[in-house]
Amino acid sequence: MPLSSSLTRPLLNPRKIACFSATLGLFLFLAFIIIALAVMLHRRADNHDEMAKNTQAYVLTMLDDLKRKLLPLQTSPRPACPAIKNDLIERAALDDNIQAILMVTHNRAWCSSLAGETQIDMRQFSPTTDTRKPLDIQLAAAPLTPDKPVLHLWLQNGEAGNGLLVTLKINLTPWLLYTERQHEMSGIAIVTGKRALTSWEQRVTATSSLPDDPSKTLTLPGYPLQLKLYGGRLNTDDITLVLLAGLLLSLTGGFACYALLTLFIRPGKEILQGIRRGEFHVEYQPVIAAATGQACGLEALLRWTHPEAGAIPPDVFIRYAENKNLIVPLTRHLFELVARDCHTLQHAVPAGINLNLNLSPAHLGDKTFCQDVLAWLEAMPQDHFSYVFEITERTMVETRNAQSVFDWLRSQNIRIALDDFGTGHSALIYLEKFRFDYLKIDRGFVKNIARESFSSPVLDAVLALAKKLNLLTVAEGVETGEQARWLRHRGVCHFQGYLFSRPRTVTQLIDYFQHEPRSEPAAG
Repeated sequence: MPLSSSLTRPLLNPRKIACFSATLGLFLFLAFIIIALAVMLHRRADNHDEMAKNTQAYVLTMLDDLKRKLLPLQTSPRPACPAIKNDLIERAALDDNIQAILMVTHNRAWCSSLAGETQIDMRQFSPTTDTRKPLDIQLAAAPLTPDKPVLHLWLQNGEAGNGLLVTLKINLTPWLLYTERQHEMSGIAIVTGKRALTSWEQRVTATSSLPDDPSKTLTLPGYPLQLKLYGGRLNTDDITLVLLAGLLLSLTGGFACYALLTLFIRPGKEILQGIRRGEFHVEYQPVIAAATGQACGLEALLRWTHPEAGAIPPDVFIRYAENKNLIVPLTRHLFELVARDCHTLQHAVPAGINLNLNLSPAHLGDKTFCQDVLAWLEAMPQDHFSYVFEITERTMVETRNAQSVFDWLRSQNIRIALDDFGTGHSALIYLEKFRFDYLKIDRGFVKNIARESFSSPVLDAVLALAKKLNLLTVAEGVETGEQARWLRHRGVCHFQGYLFSRPRTVTQLIDYFQHEPRSEPAAG
């Protein structure tokens, strides 16, 4: 979009910026929640896999070591109990996992590490253990401590019903401490056949009572035993942390967006940047004395050449500056540029020539106006130019001290012109209320001269009014000799338009005065 169009389009107001920032904050919140939860779930799944792998390796190692330690007891022929009792006691004492070791023949235990010689029917002591298998593991309740379940490990010795029955203590505390540090697993279940023991209920239960959604189910190759790991992939603390982090990100992003949009889309940013980057320059259009045809004045016209958009129409950026309260810094910049140019022009233009500057009524009402004018007069070449401030009638606003400001300007030898007369809504009121020195006739009246149009009678009335009020007149937009003759015949004092000269840069203006016939400016 061209810059000239962007200056005229409605900018984002604070409410729209706030809504956009809030929407962005909400988007960041949702995006962060989705991404964070996805990453957390992926990492949690990896952690579960690693934990399951470690748990499986730990239990397998324990059982394999136990089988290896008990292998010497699986001998034939059967020894006497007194001969092996001490060996049984020693082996049980040296392994923290073993509660008791029983020697079994024909499904009857005849020697125990706890009681020595004994006669125990295996079908009563461990009814779920299948002594026909080479190896079996079953959950059972200890006879002396039924509230502390144990594992019965059966190791067959050659024939069915002969072998070792090892009672293993079940200690889930180390595993629970390990998983508690992970903040990921809520429990474990040991499953043998149709029985199960869980970490949250210290008694043997049926497998049908277990939750249906374990995070991992581990099988142990070579052993009829399963481990089920339970734990949600996300717990309340995880979700709370993600929500708080997402909220912080959304607030930070929303506020940052609001600040950046306010900074970079604030009204007038383009104009202020143009001032800082030196994109503005001044062109000067000669004002011609009707009586002599010689240049008696110059109107300073501010121009903006944007590095990307090119030339921006003056009516666009000036109106924009007025609407966005930037006309004061823009006029100050005009003062600086004119003062710089005039130190060069003073050697090319005749002394006493009028220098006309357009001034916004909004600047007149600014508290720094007088200081700005004094600083500009101080920066100008001394005693070479006469000054005229042109006040645009279409943008004039009533200010309480306007007349006092006009009087102060005259005390500084600055005359006042009413510019673009007839284009506003209160021209006659301004003429009646304020005293002006010049009246500039808008080009809209001039271009209709010699046409059958209502503008000619109106222009006659305007000129008659100016004569009655003793105002010097300047006709803008004079482009033909017929227009100039018509205006001169009706007493217009000064001409300005392409018939005489286009607006010129400093270099072009110097060349203009070097090649044009020289004479003193017309009086007035």
